[in-house]
Amino acid sequence: MYFNFSEEILFLKNNVKDFVRDEVDPLANEIEESDEIPKRIMNMSKEMGLFGLSIPEEYGGLGISMLGKCAIYEELGKTHNGYTTVVGAHTGIGSVGIVEMGNEKQKKKYLPDMAAGDRIGAFALTEPSAGSQAYNLKTRAVRKGDKYIINGSKHFITNAPIADIFTVMAVTDPEKGPKGITSFIVEKDFPGFRLGKIEEKMGLRGSHSAELFFEDMEVPADNVLGVEGQGYVNALKILANGRAGLAARNLGSAQKLLEMSIKYAQERVQFEKPIIEIQAIQHLLAEMAMDIEALRWFTYRVAWMTDQKMNVIKEAAMVKLFGSEVYNRAADKAVQVHGGMGYIKEFQVERYYRDARITKIYEGTSEIQKNIIAAQLKKEYER
Repeated sequence: MYFNFSEEILFLKNNVKDFVRDEVDPLANEIEESDEIPKRIMNMSKEMGLFGLSIPEEYGGLGISMLGKCAIYEELGKTHNGYTTVVGAHTGIGSVGIVEMGNEKQKKKYLPDMAAGDRIGAFALTEPSAGSQAYNLKTRAVRKGDKYIINGSKHFITNAPIADIFTVMAVTDPEKGPKGITSFIVEKDFPGFRLGKIEEKMGLRGSHSAELFFEDMEVPADNVLGVEGQGYVNALKILANGRAGLAARNLGSAQKLLEMSIKYAQERVQFEKPIIEIQAIQHLLAEMAMDIEALRWFTYRVAWMTDQKMNVIKEAAMVKLFGSEVYNRAADKAVQVHGGMGYIKEFQVERYYRDARITKIYEGTSEIQKNIIAAQLKKEYER
């Protein structure tokens, strides 16, 4: 199977490649130290249309296919993962719910500003008691006239400190279990909305996650996303939609690690020769390259299947799982190739090593992906 990219996608891909190399990479250490994405980088990202990747053209976005988005995500994955996460969370789980499930009024109200990057999106599902068991929500929404009153909290919400628009899941009928959950479009200025503690993380500097608190928060009934009671289904669709994109970002990061490792192995001399001539190092590089090539084909296949409107529940879980495994293996091998240099902050591989670990956890842990795959296999063989 061969994946063709349009001239427009190739043009954007090359522009992003140059932007990553010339603008973001030189500021990687600054991002690590300040724990902030420079405003200049955010503004340049807006000008390039990166915040509108998932949003249709009629609402001001680029409206590109999943295949095209993965081509862009792969290039973004080759730079600082904190920056990549800010963009990826917005264009992925932060906005696709409104794109896919919003009504026309909601789309016209929110998507143009989100496409421009003037309003950042976030996805609020996780709670202290609802992580992998996503339907075990405690946040409650009670309808009163033309409003819902929401009480509860969320945590680990990526982009929360900079976000303006949140897709929030809350229980509207506790007697119905997963079928009693509803999704809402929430603005940060709604009465009763409060940002909580910003969480200190191992990696992804510059990408902030935080707690959210809802204290008698008033949400207009018009801000129900989709149909009442379909919130859990919506959440699963939103998460599944973004898994090929996550794999593409992991692909880009793994590729960057391979390139850095080859360069270092060519320059580092031991035993009177560059270490790239040592078989043990060659094997590490060969294993990295093999993993990356397999992930590349798998990622673009799932992206293509998504564009064809095929059922990709199993494949999306597989590629998310495989992508995180490949990235983590590549990071581990890259540190090994670099030896002691790979363990100090002077070399980028140390940062990638820390950043890679979260990919096995966020947007569905590796264990949950295996559960999804197994459940789909069971269904297939019961037919």
